[in-house]
Amino acid sequence: MKSIYDIKYVSYLDTLETQRAIKFVKDGFEKALAKKLNLLRVTAPLFVSTHSGLNDGLTGKEKPISFSLPKINEEVEIVHSLAKWKRMALSKYGLKENKGLYTDMNAIRKDEDPDFTHSVYVDQWDWEKHISEKDRSYSYLKKIVKQIYSCIYKEAMEVEKRYSMLKNELPKDITFISTKELEKRYPNLSRKERENQICRDYKAVFLYQIGGKLSDKLPHDKRAADYDDWKLNGDILVYYSLYDMALELSSMGIRVNKDSLVKQLKESNELSKLDNDYCKSILNDSIPLSIGGGIGQSRLCMLMLKKAHIGEVQVSNWNQKEIEELRKHNIYLL
Repeated sequence: MKSIYDIKYVSYLDTLETQRAIKFVKDGFEKALAKKLNLLRVTAPLFVSTHSGLNDGLTGKEKPISFSLPKINEEVEIVHSLAKWKRMALSKYGLKENKGLYTDMNAIRKDEDPDFTHSVYVDQWDWEKHISEKDRSYSYLKKIVKQIYSCIYKEAMEVEKRYSMLKNELPKDITFISTKELEKRYPNLSRKERENQICRDYKAVFLYQIGGKLSDKLPHDKRAADYDDWKLNGDILVYYSLYDMALELSSMGIRVNKDSLVKQLKESNELSKLDNDYCKSILNDSIPLSIGGGIGQSRLCMLMLKKAHIGEVQVSNWNQKEIEELRKHNIYLL
C-alpha cells in the first residue's frame, strides 16, 4: 500500500468538472440500484431518540453526538447510519416481500480518524429490503451482492464512456471469499493486509462472515451484534490501483432474526440491549426479516473519478496543515 505523499498525482478533472461528474455518478448509480433491487426512495432522519436503540452502534466504541429537545422532553442523537431505522421503516411503509427502500444517509461520526478515505461526515445510500425466511441464506446474499456489483460495474463503464481518460479497472464479476478462508490463505498477514492482497489478486471481492471470531479468538473486524447476522454479512471491496490497496465500498448483510440476535448479543456481552424497543420488535416479530446495507457515495465517486482524497468529492473539515501539505502534491480539497 502506498502513502498519499508517495503517489504522483494530478486530477483528471478540475474542480468544476468534478462537481458535474459527482452528480453524473450519483444519479446514474442510484437509478440503477433502485431498479435492480426494486427499491423505493424515502426520506430519513438525521437524528433518532437516544432510548430507541435505532442508532448504529458501529464497533461499540464510537459515541454519537447527542442533544436535548426541551419542547418535547426528548434526548436525541445524530445517526451513525440508518442500519436499524430502515428495518423499522419497512414495516411502517407496509413494504411487502421482495420490495424495499433506499435513502440518502448523512451522518456525523465525530470519533472517526480522518484520512484520505475517511471523513467525520459520512454520505451513503442506505437501503433495506423485505425478505422471507427462506431467503435468509448464503445463496440469496450472494445473489444480491452480484446485483449491487453489476450496478457498480455498469456505472464505471458509463463514466469511462463520458470521460475517456477515466478507464474502468473493475472486473465484470466479483469474487466471494469468507473471512476464515482469507485467514487460511494469508495466515501471516494482518487483517488489512489480507484485504489488500485479495483485492490485488481479484480486483473486486465480497468478504463475508464478518463479526464472528477467527482462530485467534478475534473477529476479522467488529460488527454490531444487533443488526447483521455475522454468518450472512460482508463487505464489497475493490482494488484501488492509485494506492495499491483495498477500498471498501459497501457493508451489508442479512439482518438478525430472534435466534441470531440473542446469540450475538450474548457473545458480545450486550444482552441488556434486548430491553430496547428495536430488539423487542425483533423478538416480537413486529418488523420484517430483511437484508440491507450502506454504499458509500463519496467512496464510489473517489473510485470512479480516480481521486486521491475523499475531500476532493465531499465537503468536510480537515487539519489546516494537512490541507496545505496536500496542495503541494496537487490534491485540492473542497
